[in-house]
Amino acid sequence: MPVARTRSVALLGLAGSIVEVEADLSSQLPGFVIIGLPDAALGEARERVRSAATNAGCPLPQRKLTINLSPAALPKHGSGFDLAIALACLAASGDVSVESIDRVVHLGELGLDGRLRPIDGILPAVLAAARAGHDTVMVPEANAAEAALVPGVEVIGVASLLDAAIRHGGRFDERPVDPVPALARSDAGPVAVGDLADVAGNHEAVDALLTAAAGGHHLFLLGPPGAGKTMLASRLPGILPDLDADAALEVASIRSLSGLPLDGGLSSRPPFEAPHHTASAAAMVGGGSRVIRPGAVVRASHGVLFLDEAPEFPASVLDVLRQPLESGSIAIHRANAVASFPARFQLVIAANPCPCGNAGVKDSTCTCTPMMRRRYLARISGPLLDRIDLQIPVPRITAASLRMAGEQPGMTSVEARRRVVEARAVAHERLRGTPWRTNAEMPGPWLRGAGRLHPGGRATASLDYSLERGGITMRGYDRVLKTAWTLADLDGVTAPDAGHVGRALLFRKGITA
Repeated sequence: MPVARTRSVALLGLAGSIVEVEADLSSQLPGFVIIGLPDAALGEARERVRSAATNAGCPLPQRKLTINLSPAALPKHGSGFDLAIALACLAASGDVSVESIDRVVHLGELGLDGRLRPIDGILPAVLAAARAGHDTVMVPEANAAEAALVPGVEVIGVASLLDAAIRHGGRFDERPVDPVPALARSDAGPVAVGDLADVAGNHEAVDALLTAAAGGHHLFLLGPPGAGKTMLASRLPGILPDLDADAALEVASIRSLSGLPLDGGLSSRPPFEAPHHTASAAAMVGGGSRVIRPGAVVRASHGVLFLDEAPEFPASVLDVLRQPLESGSIAIHRANAVASFPARFQLVIAANPCPCGNAGVKDSTCTCTPMMRRRYLARISGPLLDRIDLQIPVPRITAASLRMAGEQPGMTSVEARRRVVEARAVAHERLRGTPWRTNAEMPGPWLRGAGRLHPGGRATASLDYSLERGGITMRGYDRVLKTAWTLADLDGVTAPDAGHVGRALLFRKGITA
């Protein structure tokens, strides 16, 4: 019998590689060997596949089976290769069609009773198969709906190995089985709810939030407890534009790889992640000794990462954000592999002015010494703060402001989103022909050159003075220009003037001014 082969997918981060699964049946003492750099879970497929085939009613021959996973140098992880290995073995013994399994990519884990169990990461795996030119995949029935989200791919959902063998031409007696259901997983992450109109007063902070949404800028909110920092941050996803099809598919792929539910399909709303301040660096960016999983910054891609009580995070955890804030991606290195993930998110951090929270609050007594205050805020490093475009003080609302807010309702999330969408459309038109879509993505050299706003002119006089006096870095200079463009887009003018640059500089220096 010739060597039988089919295909599966090996995931490394979000990137998937097609793996050719070859089975050879030889006239030697019974045995089962898997070669091609399998991990421990994949090596255990020997026992799973034999038991599953026997209990499903399509036993493997009692001869030596050699399974090769090619390319051999590519690390393979997990139990998602079980279905491909079992069908390749059955094809090598002549029980199913060699030609049929060669046309299909197989994904799924086998239980000892022969039923197929759902696996994590089915969406990026099917997407990788489609990009490699394959148009038919066979997956566990519980994963079929998720796999069908990839356009242009025929998805075959099967409940058991026996069903899969029969679909590939195996002459076996059918046995009805109950499919293994998907695990009932709840998304433990925060849900951004509420309307922007719920924010009473704090018009400057609301204006900064609108600016952040329109330009994709990062935001730092500093204020005492109860000032509304968390409320403001949770309203940001609600005023961001809907995701396009590619971004929605990438967000869903990240959730699939993280083992999170997709809630019935692709979502067009930006994600919102708010890790606790006890999170480790690996929980923030991702990691794992065997299978590399995405962290909070990856799950926040195309959305918002909110760090409440930022000074309570370890400094080492905060500083791992510096590289993804610049590059929009993160690479996790291990001894035998490097996994790359997208990490283009909007960062919002919130902090109290001191450990007790009462510094600068009227009619409240701060028990912290000046040294304690400096040490507390110094936990957020200068290089990280230099990457945050908008740094806004958020004072507590007064009774007078509360009465005025009741008489004059604030901007709703629907109104704010409309303005954000209009401003982004203007920026998108201006950036047509470039790889950037928002003002925050524009690089400094292009911004100061082809971006048409040159240093040394009247519009940038205040900014040039601040740079000359050392009050702002070159990175900060460029970020102020980006914010000025966003303010101009919101105002519907063709280019920033001195007023826009001044407001952008105030947003940048608002906390220290």
